[in-house]
Amino acid sequence: MADKTVGDADESPDMKTGRSVPLSRGLSTKLLVLTIIFVLIAEVLIFLPSIANFRLRWLEERLGTAAAVSIVLVQTDPSDLSREVQQDVLRSIGAKAIAVRDGGVSRLLVVAKMPPQVDEHIDLANTGPMEAMTSALSTLFTGGDRMLRVFGPVGDSEKEFELIIPDYKLRKAMLVYSRNVAFLSLLISLFTATLVFYAIDRIMIRPIRAMTQSMLAFSQAPDDPSRIIEPEDRGDEIGVAERKLSDMQQRLQKTLNEQRHLADLGLAVSKINHDMRNILASAQLMSDRLGLVRDPTVQSLVPRLVRALDRAVSYSEGVLTYGRTQEAPPSRRRLRLRQTVEDVQGLLGIDPEGEIEFINDVEANFEVDADSEQLVRVLTNLCRNSIQAMASDTEGAIVRRLSVAADRTGSVSRILVTDTGPGLPQKARENLFAAFRGSARSGGTGLGLAIAHELVRAHGGALDLVESVGGRTVFSVTIPDQPVRLDEARHHLRRPA
Repeated sequence: MADKTVGDADESPDMKTGRSVPLSRGLSTKLLVLTIIFVLIAEVLIFLPSIANFRLRWLEERLGTAAAVSIVLVQTDPSDLSREVQQDVLRSIGAKAIAVRDGGVSRLLVVAKMPPQVDEHIDLANTGPMEAMTSALSTLFTGGDRMLRVFGPVGDSEKEFELIIPDYKLRKAMLVYSRNVAFLSLLISLFTATLVFYAIDRIMIRPIRAMTQSMLAFSQAPDDPSRIIEPEDRGDEIGVAERKLSDMQQRLQKTLNEQRHLADLGLAVSKINHDMRNILASAQLMSDRLGLVRDPTVQSLVPRLVRALDRAVSYSEGVLTYGRTQEAPPSRRRLRLRQTVEDVQGLLGIDPEGEIEFINDVEANFEVDADSEQLVRVLTNLCRNSIQAMASDTEGAIVRRLSVAADRTGSVSRILVTDTGPGLPQKARENLFAAFRGSARSGGTGLGLAIAHELVRAHGGALDLVESVGGRTVFSVTIPDQPVRLDEARHHLRRPA
């Protein structure tokens, strides 16, 4: 209950309101804005040919009206028309002059006041799309005071009609048309954006928001089963993502519960091992005293008792060592490996006159780039395992030899630990570096190889079993030199000699 209270207290205001991000920065708002923008861009692209077509149709209508008037005027003598009638004809069309071309001969039918110049000539029969859009934009933005000459055939007539007309009425009509198109485009954009927003929000945004809220809620209290997302019954990608998220949360919750139990168990085991080690130390002292007793029965049992106590102490120390926090990064220096191996030999307490022969086959000038303390621990664990394996052989004629050698290839150092023990069984090889599963002897923990493997990997190297047969087992410790940093190298090179 206390953990849950803390989790609830840590929840952010957005979690309490059911929203993980502000509305202004949410996917829904971004989707709505982008939909409106894209629809407006589409409308603009449609508007350009639309306004160009409107301009051409407007001019074609005026030219068609002028052609109808011209047919009547051609059948009569234009000089018979009074000035007022000509003005009325041109005023109804909004033109300054009307002419007709027949058989290569142009004839001016009606004219009010001929303008001093014509600003643009428009051939309605031969105007391309790009030219039409460019001219339409020019009229829309900079027109209003220009004089246009519009010409071209009308219908099936072989005659070509011409019309001199100012563009201010054309521009006014184009502005009205543009305003209507803009208003209609805005309505279409809003309507389309609303439909798209509603559809995508229902299909995608809400499920994504639900997954986001579930992940945030789960992160606040991963041990609460009620915070695991309940996937919907859908077969698309979001349905798959919801099911995978639910499975991941369930596995993570199970793992966290197991880790919590293991942590509690590990703490209890550490305390038990600490006290057990003290008890075993006292038992060792008593076994030493028993060794002074001259009774033959006691003398025959004491070696077995000592070996059992040594095994129990080694087991307790291994569990305590493995139960520590993560190892610190190696502090690497250049080491003389032969001297390091000699230190390991002293820690193992191998009697030079004893049954096990220890050979330090490392050259005196051989150097390795490693952490001194961690390398000693690695070699100590490997050598102790070899000694324990060879100690299990009781036949006096069997050779018991442990040797440490080394070689170098480029910037990589390789240390070989070889013994003449009975070799590793198949079960131990399958779980070679797994704690509590990789032991080669009964009652062992396998922690020595697990710790050595972890320390070697921290150096960027590898611990491998090269060979293991009856009478020969070889472990290889490969450690590459740490790379040289260019900035430091340059700094040292620039120093004065």
